[in-house]
Amino acid sequence: MRTRLINEGPERTFALILDSGDEVVSALEDFAAHQQLEASRLTAIGAFMRCTLGYFDWEKKDYLRIPVDEQVEVLSLVGDITLDEGKPKLHAHVVVGRRDGSTRGGHLLEAHVRPTLEVLLTDSPAHLARAFDPESGLALIRPGA
Repeated sequence: MRTRLINEGPERTFALILDSGDEVVSALEDFAAHQQLEASRLTAIGAFMRCTLGYFDWEKKDYLRIPVDEQVEVLSLVGDITLDEGKPKLHAHVVVGRRDGSTRGGHLLEAHVRPTLEVLLTDSPAHLARAFDPESGLALIRPGA
């Protein structure tokens, strides 16, 4: 992954370019830990060789895994990075386009880049933390935490 700080002010903006074979979730969380990011938002476009999406099953309180085992275009990837138990945690949703023009979408659980993923990530000077929500079974952002 190649990175460049493209704006430094009250908010820092980074361009991150992931290369073929890079795993998206771990790469972004590792970058956030290294840069000590605590409240970031991101968008991205590019392509994956394969990915696993998730759909949250309210009854089971877990994600149903949706494997996409083919080359796809990343039409839209949006998300945030916050702190979860003191560590950066990516929460992102993605829509991918298949060869025939159909789409798949959901929570991004895992993805492997091919040939590139272009990410713009903006970090706020404040931090956001997640806390376990017993009703949903998820770690949700708590603005006051």
